[in-house]
Amino acid sequence: MENQGEINCKEIFRDAYQKRYTWNSDFRGYKGKCTYLFDKHAYEGEFSLGENFKPEIKYIEDEKIKKSIASQLFEVCIHRVKREFYSVHSENNFNLLKSSENGIEIVVSGKNEGDKYRVKDDCINMVYRRIHGTIIEIFVEEFFDTGVGFLSKKYTSQQINSKTLKTDTQKFEYKDEFINVGKKDYWILNSRSIRYLNHNNEEEIQKFFFEDLSLLK
Repeated sequence: MENQGEINCKEIFRDAYQKRYTWNSDFRGYKGKCTYLFDKHAYEGEFSLGENFKPEIKYIEDEKIKKSIASQLFEVCIHRVKREFYSVHSENNFNLLKSSENGIEIVVSGKNEGDKYRVKDDCINMVYRRIHGTIIEIFVEEFFDTGVGFLSKKYTSQQINSKTLKTDTQKFEYKDEFINVGKKDYWILNSRSIRYLNHNNEEEIQKFFFEDLSLLK
C-alpha cells in the first residue's frame, strides 16, 4: 500500500506529465525546408516526416549531415506522441527524494527503478532516465507555454555510464524555437541550436532550421 508521500508524488508527477505538449492522435506529419549550419558551412535541403516518424531528407548528399538532421526531427516528434500516463507508468511508484527551490525531486521504484524526475510549477525540469543501458540526464532552464501544453525551450543533455556513473559525453546545450502550423495548434520545431565543447575544449555550435512548414494530409 502506498503511503501519503508516494501518493502525492505520483499525483504531482502525473499532473506535470499530462501538461506536456503533445500532438493530436490524428497528426499525419509535416514537411518543409531544412538547413544545417556548422563551422561556416551551410547545407540546405527538404524533408518530410510522416506519421511513421521516419524522416526523409532530400537534396543533401552528405549522409552524416542527413543523419544529423533526421535525428533531430525524430527526437522531437517522438516526444510529441500522446501516451496516457497509466499506459507508461502503471508499474511504477513515485517517492519523494528531496524538495528545494528548484522543485520536488522524485525517484521511481518498480519497473523503471532508479529513474528520477524533478517537478516545479507543473513542469518536469529534470529527467534522469536509463534508456538502452545508458543514463540520460536533462535539465530544463526554460519552457514555452503553447496554451495547450508545455515544451522544453532551453535545456542541457548529457549521457552517463550506467555502470561507472561517470559522464560518457560532453554536455550539450539546446535552444529551441517553435512555430504554430495549421489550424489545430500544431506547434512544430522551427529552429534548434546545440552548443558544446569539442575534444579540444573548443566551443562548437550546430544550428538547424526548419522552414516553409506545412502539414501532410
